[in-house]
Amino acid sequence: MRSEITRAREFRSNMSEPEVMLWSRLKLLRERGFRFRRQAPFKGFFLDFVCYSRRLVVEVDGSQHGEDVQGAHDAMRDAILRRQGFTVLRFWTSEVRGDPGGVVDRVIAHLEATPRVHEDASRRARSLGQTAPP
Repeated sequence: MRSEITRAREFRSNMSEPEVMLWSRLKLLRERGFRFRRQAPFKGFFLDFVCYSRRLVVEVDGSQHGEDVQGAHDAMRDAILRRQGFTVLRFWTSEVRGDPGGVVDRVIAHLEATPRVHEDASRRARSLGQTAPP
């Protein structure tokens, strides 16, 4: 578990420019009751951004995510997250750079359309994230 925390801290300190751009906007959503965590470990993965109370994962994808191998990995990862009750929104880095406000508007629209998860379920989801994949 310690290595996941260490790796998450490293990822947080080495975020890409589009991730930093999006994070600066997502953290402002706390004023509206939406709390995001960044580079959160979950079932052996590191989620770019996650709002546990709405079961929403937001990913910022670079060009490597358009390649077959990475695309297959992303599909498998998204399926695991869906089985855990999450929705995954993926945005290309070019989208975040070109229209960060539009990206955040799409995130907000999803958040507002999604009912809040009971706090106990949200806490359980976070604790599940600390386990290693089977």
